[in-house]
Amino acid sequence: MSQWSQVQQLEIKFLEQVDQFYDDNFPMEIRHLLAQWIESQDWEAAANNEAMAMILLQNLIIQVDDQLDRVSQEKNLLLIHNLKRVKKLLQGKYHGNPMHIAVIISNCLREERRILAAASMPVQGPLEKSLQNSVVSERQRNVEHKVSAIKNSAQMTDQDVKYLEDLQEEFDFRYKTIQSLEQNDKNSTLIKQEMLALQAMLNSLDYKRKEVLSKIGRVIHEIDMLMSNMLTEELLDWKRRQQIACIGGPLHGGLDQLQNCFTLLAESLFQVRRQLEKLDELLTRLTYDGDPIPVQRPQLLEKVNFLLYNLFRNSFVVERQPCMPTHPQRPMVLKTLIQFTVKLRLLIKLPELNYQIRVKATIDKNVSTVSNRRFVLCGTHVKAMNMDESANGSLSVEFRHLQPKEMKTSAGSKGNEGPHMVTEELHSISFETQVCLYGLTINLETSSLPVVMISNVSQLPNAWASIIWYNLSTNDPQNLSFFNNPPAATLSQLLEVLSWQFSSYVGRGLNSEQLNMLAEKLMGQQVSYNDYQLSWAKFCKEHLPGKSFTFWVWLEAILDLIKKHILPLWIDGYVMGFVSKEKERILLKDKTPGTFLLRFSESNLGGITFTWVDQLENGDVTFHSVEPYNKGRLAALPFADILRDYKVIMADNVPENPLKYLYPDIPKDKAFGKHYSCQPNEVSKPSDGGGKGYVPSVFIPVSKILNDSTEPHSPSDLLPMSPSVYAVLREHLSPTAIETAVS
Repeated sequence: MSQWSQVQQLEIKFLEQVDQFYDDNFPMEIRHLLAQWIESQDWEAAANNEAMAMILLQNLIIQVDDQLDRVSQEKNLLLIHNLKRVKKLLQGKYHGNPMHIAVIISNCLREERRILAAASMPVQGPLEKSLQNSVVSERQRNVEHKVSAIKNSAQMTDQDVKYLEDLQEEFDFRYKTIQSLEQNDKNSTLIKQEMLALQAMLNSLDYKRKEVLSKIGRVIHEIDMLMSNMLTEELLDWKRRQQIACIGGPLHGGLDQLQNCFTLLAESLFQVRRQLEKLDELLTRLTYDGDPIPVQRPQLLEKVNFLLYNLFRNSFVVERQPCMPTHPQRPMVLKTLIQFTVKLRLLIKLPELNYQIRVKATIDKNVSTVSNRRFVLCGTHVKAMNMDESANGSLSVEFRHLQPKEMKTSAGSKGNEGPHMVTEELHSISFETQVCLYGLTINLETSSLPVVMISNVSQLPNAWASIIWYNLSTNDPQNLSFFNNPPAATLSQLLEVLSWQFSSYVGRGLNSEQLNMLAEKLMGQQVSYNDYQLSWAKFCKEHLPGKSFTFWVWLEAILDLIKKHILPLWIDGYVMGFVSKEKERILLKDKTPGTFLLRFSESNLGGITFTWVDQLENGDVTFHSVEPYNKGRLAALPFADILRDYKVIMADNVPENPLKYLYPDIPKDKAFGKHYSCQPNEVSKPSDGGGKGYVPSVFIPVSKILNDSTEPHSPSDLLPMSPSVYAVLREHLSPTAIETAVS
């Protein structure tokens, strides 16, 4: 079943998450129509290879053309229109930057895998539960409702101001008419009655002015209360969700809703400002003793300007945190002289601001870090915000060509840095701009979440550990001295984040049994980890007992192993992985001989092994574990082929494959058959020949078990046998005879 087919079968709450990351950058109809083809391409590799990305983009357009031909014959007008629009988008937007579409599609596929993994997990973790709090959802609805009500109130006040203007014009006309009469006419009874009517009209004007000012004051107060409470909390919640998403958590949404709220509030405040300007205009034409406008208007205008300043300052946000395109799952880790991207948005979307706001990027502005290392940003560091580059028309700017460069310092300045010092230094990328609108000039500043600067890719794992620990432990967006005294983390939350590393990076999270094994490795046997506090040193700096590496280095090596060598097996759920030797034997002891499971090595970095159960002639159960395979050996021979072809030579020198059933009882070929590089009956025959006249050969992994040994010797001996010979043997000899021939 394709990944997209699995996505379509998810519950509605997960489908809503999928809907959030499909937009005009990569329309969902293309994902749906080209599901099989899209999933068969290596978009992640193309995201780092411009030539490959260009080829994939051209092939994508060809696929869209094929779909256009098909739907044209079916006369599906709506789909024809949409596909033509998509083709125009692909040709226009990505032709000059094909790697961008590769990054987008790669991220979408990865998010799908993460959501599928989350849907398969029986219980949500504490962090994810807090992000989906019903109280938060209720507040979001309340904010949207209140913003809408404020907008309506401001519009209603517009009508009141217009009525006041009409009333004053009528008063002005009648007053000037009386003033133009001769003196003797002013003493007539009719004129006296008219004067009384004018006085009544002036009283009505006074009442209406006070009423309009009161309504304006109420609108301002409602905006002030909304901004001070619920809207501020909404923005902080979004920033927290962004932090969690950056370290592998659920995709954060809600920025478009916040933009709608900020924009409507800004429009309402500018509308109120125009109303106050109109009152000032009316004041210049008519004033009187006790007139409320000269008393109240300056205070109200000052309050409106104050709210506009705050609203604009809060609306300037980092929409997408700094990230190297070469490592999309490791945001906020930046390597010197390597380009990174970062995107900012102004949540107040007003057409008057399009291309009018120029944003400048700097690094470590007005801050002191924990070391003497200093950096500058190379590349285009000033750009204008616009509504054209963003798919949803938001007012945003994306920096794509920034590079951090380390400045030379005095000799010996790095001499006191320990092995973890560089990856525990936090730096800040700042952005500043100025908004000039309707007579207001507002300076805006914002900063990225703290980033870690590395000079060598070997520092990336520990740098990523620092990013995880920071964003797990604090809501503070700018605590650059965090690692001077890093706080402990709740183990239950840390385990949840570790599961996210697997779901986001290799497409499948960890279940409760796997997490229990990690908890035991961190804290010891039989630990109750619900409220346990784990130190930063134990996570990333102290070696595991009896080992020469830390817990995090061990785990990162496993992630790398899965990603590069056993990804399909991991996604299918056939790699138990995190299980101790003791638990392994408990699981296998009552199983059919030949039952095996796959686990990660605890003593070798980035190693995977398999253990099977066997039965001796006297009925005793015995276990055999092969020496772990590391990435070097797996690069030479796919792991699925190893499992298929693995042989053990017993004391009688008859080789046989001991692996029959994957735990608990899945036939081996049923589990791994689709991942074999070739089937035995597909190997070439002698007549096929090989390159330059040679017959191609295959490698078969073989171990030897002695009578007094329960463990196989190293399986490093790979015996060569050509596919043609193997095919002939299978055709003419029995399995026993083949094993004898091999030996």
